[in-house]
Amino acid sequence: MRQAALIAGAAATALVAAGAITYAVAGDDGSGRTPSAESADAGFARDMAVHHQQAVEMSYIVRDRTKDEEVRRLAYDIAQTQANQRGMMLGWLDLWGLPKVSSEPPMTWMDMGGMASGKDGALMPGMATNTELKKLGELSGKQAEIFYLQLMTDHHKGGIHMAEGCVEKCTVGVEKRLAQGMVDAQQSEIGLMADLLKERGAAPRS
Repeated sequence: MRQAALIAGAAATALVAAGAITYAVAGDDGSGRTPSAESADAGFARDMAVHHQQAVEMSYIVRDRTKDEEVRRLAYDIAQTQANQRGMMLGWLDLWGLPKVSSEPPMTWMDMGGMASGKDGALMPGMATNTELKKLGELSGKQAEIFYLQLMTDHHKGGIHMAEGCVEKCTVGVEKRLAQGMVDAQQSEIGLMADLLKERGAAPRS
């Protein structure tokens, strides 16, 4: 319980800090230039906004499928944090005057466009398939908790990989800092979810 509270507090602090500088992001690479549509900065913002949207969706599904307060609290924290971060990234695209949708495959900015097959709705590594989302919506109680924690662990691993790519490739300072914050927070949440799975006699899928 204490670990979950610490994670939630850290996430809230990061959101306040990031929100305060959302509207100053455009020239934060030090050059006064805004990113191009093909840049890592724009690619990460577009792709992570899509990735985050599914995490929000999964979190609201499980919140209605269980009465367990710890899982419901974690799901709510993930939904709120990622919805806010998604809003920031879409806001940056607006500030940069760039489209929110690209004709290029997801993760092309990471030179990994070929990995995003879109099979059964999973547009990027770590994302749940449409079949898995349907199954989550049909489970309840402990089984819903376990499946959500397993899906979200995979989701976080995929998100961390993308965020690390932005830390390496993005040029806008505030976006790189947000990406590093995602890495740190989601690694902590993976540890928490492993503990919650163990308490339920289960383990991560990979």
